[in-house]
Order: sequence, then C-alpha cells, then structure tokens
Amino acid sequence: MDVTVGTFNLNNLFSRFNFLAEIDNVHPTGPDGALTSSYIFDDPKKVRIRTYKGKLVKGKDPEAQKVIAKRIRDMDLDVLAVQEVEDIDTLRFFVARHLGQTYPFLSLIEGNDPRLIDLAVLSKFPVGAVTSWQHAVHPDVPGERVFSRDLLEVQILDPRDSDQHLLTVFNNHLKSQFVDRDTDPEEGKRLADERRTRQAEIIARIVGARTRPDGRFIVLGDMNDTPDAPTLAGLAEPSSQLTLIQALVHPQETRPPKADDPPPPASGAWTHRFKESGQAAKYELFDQIWLSKSLATRHKSSHIDRRTRHGGDGSDHDPAWVVLDL
Repeated sequence: MDVTVGTFNLNNLFSRFNFLAEIDNVHPTGPDGALTSSYIFDDPKKVRIRTYKGKLVKGKDPEAQKVIAKRIRDMDLDVLAVQEVEDIDTLRFFVARHLGQTYPFLSLIEGNDPRLIDLAVLSKFPVGAVTSWQHAVHPDVPGERVFSRDLLEVQILDPRDSDQHLLTVFNNHLKSQFVDRDTDPEEGKRLADERRTRQAEIIARIVGARTRPDGRFIVLGDMNDTPDAPTLAGLAEPSSQLTLIQALVHPQETRPPKADDPPPPASGAWTHRFKESGQAAKYELFDQIWLSKSLATRHKSSHIDRRTRHGGDGSDHDPAWVVLDL
C-alpha cells in the first residue's frame, strides 16, 4: 500500500472573524436560515478586538484560501502536516468549505505562538494519540518553553485495521529567521539561531525517547533553516538514540520553477524563496521531511508542488511530500 505524507505552511490561515463577543439573545432566523437582524458590538466589556502588535488580525484572503485548497486537493495526500493555522474551528471551516469529506480526521492543539498560528494534521486515515510538547524546555534555559509554537506528535492508524499503528508524525514549526526592526540585526539573528538550535536538540531528544530505532516515524514541517545548517545539527547528525534521513534531496517537481536570475537550485530541493530589496533571491529548503531508518527503506519518491509565481500561490512556501510503500 502506497502512503503519501507531506507538509505545507498555509501562511496565516486565520478565520474571517477578528473579534470575540457575547450575544445574550439570538434573534430568530428567516425561512432560509439566514439572520434577519444585525448586531452592534459596542460594549467594551463584551467585545475584544483581536490584534497583534497593534494591528488588527484579519482573515486570510478568500482567493488565497481557494488557491491553497486547490493545491491540497491536487496533491491528494493521505496525511498532511500543516503550519500557521489559527485554531481548530478555522481548520474545520476551511476543510468543510474547500476540501469536503477528504480529511475526516483533524488534529490541532493550541500552542505557544502569540500570533495564534498553530500546528495541525489532516488525515484520511484514523488518528490515535495526539500529544503536544509545547511545555518542553531546554536544559540551558529550564525556566522557558523551548518551542515558539509546539512539537505536535500524532499517531496515524492503519486504515485496514485501526487497532494497528501505521506511523507517527512529528509536526514542527521552528523559530523564524525574522528579526524585528527594533532589534539589532546581528544580535537578533544570534538569538533566533540559538533558539532554533535548542529546538532541534529537544526535538531529537523527544523523538528518540518516544520511538524505537526500528520504528516508523516522520519528523517534518517548517524548520526555518536548511537541512545542513548548524542550527539543525540535532536532527541531521545520527546519535545512539536517533538517526533521521532527509527525504527531499532530489524531489520531483510538479512543474518547472519560474525563471529567475540567478536560477533556482537545479536539484529542485527548495520550498521557500526570499528576496531582499536589491539582493538576489534566496532559494532554501525550509520545509523538510526526515524519515526514520525503517521508513527510509520504504521510501519510493519525493515531491514538491512548485509555485507559479515568485511570491507563491496562496503561501510563500511550497508543499512537499513523500510516497512510502507500507
């Protein structure tokens, strides 16, 4: 049985609501189920506008939602780990509206990010235990949560026998490389790299403790750095507890990349493009899939859904996935 597992940063999948409010009485609806009355939220004790750093949190553009939904439908994966989703209701609404009954099993646990972007897993297969590691700490800073968002562990069950474990997915979204304008650039980069390094080390420690050397598991997500970066050494370097194999070395692209100068990497191993004003564009493999040794022997192919525009199609990340023979 071929099983497809992938990752996709949905780029701020927020709902179309940007406020919280209480309504004492809901007026009756019309015969077609539509509301016949309007509500004015003018009591500050009952209304809280959702903002971040002084800016109103707005829903993701409906057209952009349609684009990312089409990309998901076209990939038609069995299991998809996603990042940057506001909450479980937003995910349910998005899936119901755009993906129909494709993914009956959804998992999302609110994480640590102050921007309210969480990790989630969409699955065609039954889901078992779901574990959040958002409270994990690094021994160098025991009083602070190490994950900016979370490490979400999801057990995927065998659709042929839901009593049997098929594989475990560890979904990630590591510390961004973004540095606030009010922060010294060099110091900001040093702190971000340090945080990402600690996150990778704790991921390796948790995954090593939660799995067997011959187990079927995948570590994937938006790592916000390249697979060979020093910050990700905790994942890339084998240890007595854990060996991971990077699956996106020579992925197949769904379409040729858009022309650029200099051109994108010939290997096709990139999912993120960043162009600073006056500088050449950087193409990097931020979205990664790391396989356990057991799954690496069952790895048939790797794929990236290539964007049609430099800025991206609904997201500034391209989704990636693997085909496994299970």
